[in-house]
Amino acid sequence: MKRRIAAVLTALTLAGSVPVLLPAQQASAAACSSYPSWVAGQQYAAGAIVRYTDGKAYIAEHANPGYDPTISTWYWEPYACDSGTPNTSFVVTEAQFNQMFPSRNSFYTYSGLVTAMSAYPAFAKTGSDTVKKQEAAAFLANVSHETGGLVHIVEQNTANYSHYCDWGQPYGCPAGQSAYYGRGPIQLSWNFNYKAAGDALGIDLLNNPWQVQNNAAVAWKTGLWYWNTQNGPGTMTGHNAMVNQAGFGHTIRSINGSLECDGKNPAQVQSRVNNYNRFTQILGVSPGSNLYC
Repeated sequence: MKRRIAAVLTALTLAGSVPVLLPAQQASAAACSSYPSWVAGQQYAAGAIVRYTDGKAYIAEHANPGYDPTISTWYWEPYACDSGTPNTSFVVTEAQFNQMFPSRNSFYTYSGLVTAMSAYPAFAKTGSDTVKKQEAAAFLANVSHETGGLVHIVEQNTANYSHYCDWGQPYGCPAGQSAYYGRGPIQLSWNFNYKAAGDALGIDLLNNPWQVQNNAAVAWKTGLWYWNTQNGPGTMTGHNAMVNQAGFGHTIRSINGSLECDGKNPAQVQSRVNNYNRFTQILGVSPGSNLYC
């Protein structure tokens, strides 16, 4: 029966009729159509998904200035539209997440993280299964360090709050001198980071930075924004450090290297490494090399 259906479809196509799409193909085509068309010369961030002229979708593995997805395969890879968002199955199970964060604040939900991951589909979905788990462990290890095990939503040292306003920026600090303190899983701070994260996520965080401490989905998205797009004081993003196997130490450098790396605060570095080693053990993968910065 399957052969007969295939033969009929082939005959219709050869005869010049409109090809008939099977239900799965229809779903895939419909899903692909929801993504914006690729535009040559347009800047794309890592994780961006586009629909190419052939109707197929591609995901940007690395930021690029609009290279052709079918030619620049280092920058782009095919994306299966009919699979839904690529992070619907996270390499970290909810049970493992709870094991990693036994005392976590209820604000930081597993479902909130998985949902937020749709904003950066390349996260923990690039490379081998080992690399995916190493990246997830690296992100969560740094998050754990920044938040005391996903306990703190906002920066605990209130004396620092007024320091995070750079009035040299043309947009200033419209929410107030002391409004841009650390919040969320990566403890997003500084007015320019709130501006950049908000612009990337389509959320006005410059005028309303409190969204990061009041909305769990926004909080997780800011953490993933930094991880996937920002070098910080380092030379590469946390995502690229793990995907390109540069080592966990480079993720520390990108997050707080100017204050911790090169012997400035070895205890803080060791804390992050300890988290990473523990999380990779939970996920059943080796931590790799170059753990320190």
